[in-house]
Amino acid sequence: MAASVKVLLAVVALLLTGCSATAAPPTHNAADVMFLQMLIPQNQQGIDIVRLAAGRPLPAPLKELAAAIEVTQRTEIEDMKNWLRAWNEPETMSTDPHAHAGHGGMRTTAPDVVGALRTVPDGSFTRQFLDVLTGQQQGAVELAQTENGPGGGINAQARDLARRVIDSRSAEVKELLNTKA
Repeated sequence: MAASVKVLLAVVALLLTGCSATAAPPTHNAADVMFLQMLIPQNQQGIDIVRLAAGRPLPAPLKELAAAIEVTQRTEIEDMKNWLRAWNEPETMSTDPHAHAGHGGMRTTAPDVVGALRTVPDGSFTRQFLDVLTGQQQGAVELAQTENGPGGGINAQARDLARRVIDSRSAEVKELLNTKA
């Protein structure tokens, strides 16, 4: 009798373990991972661009916006890296350009455009800076829309980040477009 009770308890334990393992929904999907892996370098490039404003003659509100962008995007990068580590996913994405075609491709600004901005004379810097940063921030909006769109991510934190990116970067783009060079 004691042996049959032990067997019954073992079977029940196995069934319960199996049920709980299969009932737990996934915490993230491939779209969440790809979104974070694409947004990290996109944000890093945004930081690189706004850092070019240091020491340049820009209107004070534009300098303040650049500083705020740097802080926000640096914080987002740390959060994204932490999530990827927690999910045991790589922080960097595949270097195969075709791997990102389903997400509309990379939305970063061409490196030569950013490089050229470094050497723009002070008199032309504000206008060029506005153009480059506006395009870069718009790219973040487009990327975030893929996370929350059809076939997008399922992770609540990543989807919330995407919503915040859409809201904040759209507001920044509007402010940049209304800034006089």
